[in-house]
Amino acid sequence: MTTTAQQPLGSPFSATSSAHDVMDGVDLSGKSALVTGGYSGLGLETTRSLAAAGARVIVPARRPDTARTVLQDVPGCEVVALDLADLGSVRAAAAQIGDRLDRIDILMAVAGVMATPERRVGPGWEGQFAANHFGHFALVSELYPLLAAAAGARVVVNGSAGHTLTDIRWHDPHFRTGYDKWLAYGQAKTANALFAVHLDALARDDGVQAFALHPGKIITGLQREMSLREQIDRGWVDEHGNVVGAGFKTPSQGAATGLWAATSPLLDGLGGLYLEDCDVAAVSLPEQPMDDGGVRDYAIAPDAAARLWDLSVAATGAAPITR
Repeated sequence: MTTTAQQPLGSPFSATSSAHDVMDGVDLSGKSALVTGGYSGLGLETTRSLAAAGARVIVPARRPDTARTVLQDVPGCEVVALDLADLGSVRAAAAQIGDRLDRIDILMAVAGVMATPERRVGPGWEGQFAANHFGHFALVSELYPLLAAAAGARVVVNGSAGHTLTDIRWHDPHFRTGYDKWLAYGQAKTANALFAVHLDALARDDGVQAFALHPGKIITGLQREMSLREQIDRGWVDEHGNVVGAGFKTPSQGAATGLWAATSPLLDGLGGLYLEDCDVAAVSLPEQPMDDGGVRDYAIAPDAAARLWDLSVAATGAAPITR
């Protein structure tokens, strides 16, 4: 993938399109899908939409009992326990999924954390980098044979416009010299985008496509570790928690771009692209404000994506995916 491919395609959908709009007429009968975080917020909208289209949906969940309660009325949906910040849990979940499925047609990496207090997991990894990137990296690596077994599988990774906050901090990715919760979030979201770039490059011969995306601004459980005052000061909500910020989407609108990435024939033969508002995003300039949209060139750079991949294999011990 090159930046010349990072151009809008003229999709019939837009920022205001809903999950229902995107999935209207889509038939996923006989398909298997996996949605991390698929029991709340955008993940729940995604799970419901895929199941309504006929897919069998596996939902790995950090709170499996809660997930089963939430999803009890969703047909064809199964829950597997998974903590993305715990590599042992990731491998155990992947083994269970492998026992249930012979292929995965759609893998949606929707789960994530944002702007959390400083946390150390595993061997001292920064928590947002570990949960948002390492966990999904290890899960996809473990499940890759199931993706390769499908005819034209797609992997869709939820990133964020927050990637504009920082490139990968190669000198100190785990913030050992001082923690900043927003830079840690931005780095994790840049990692999500780079992960899709290199996964697509490695997997294209197996017919697997990978995309990253910005779902838009949406108030969901993702903000759970931010205080109400912080959200008010940022202009997102009022004193009662009602959304008042300009340009915010509903959860259904927020799920639309991911569902479009997973199912749109416009994306056949493409991959490694960064998407927003149900289309391919343009490349943004360093001085452009985050809310203007687009993707920074450092988040889709093939060399950086390969470097992050090698770092991630070394850190997680994941089985390498080779061409």
